[in-house]
Amino acid sequence: MQLEFSDQAAKAAGIEPRQYQLLLAIRGLPETIEPTVGALAHQLRSRHHSTVELINRGETNGLVERSRAGTHVLVRLTKKGQRILGRAVEKRLRELQVAGPVLVNTLQQLINTNHTFTRRPK
Repeated sequence: MQLEFSDQAAKAAGIEPRQYQLLLAIRGLPETIEPTVGALAHQLRSRHHSTVELINRGETNGLVERSRAGTHVLVRLTKKGQRILGRAVEKRLRELQVAGPVLVNTLQQLINTNHTFTRRPK
């Protein structure tokens, strides 16, 4: 369910779901970690060459840009990438505001049902 909502948010923002994940990975890296291809591959749980291809598509679409820092290649969001990510995240948050209470209610019902089944008679 969560991935489906994320896919819908990405598509509504006009990007592929994997590009949305790339933008989130770049934005979500701690400040102490440089946004290198290796760090992004780790965040995305993807192979290095797959991450490079994803970055290539993001660069072609104007979402990310690369720069060199010594021997490392850094990947940063462009203004367009920031704008599109912002729109996708806003849509995702609106979806969560609707789905969240339903999910909490369902989980509460499951917890209550589970307690009923797991209690042993004395």
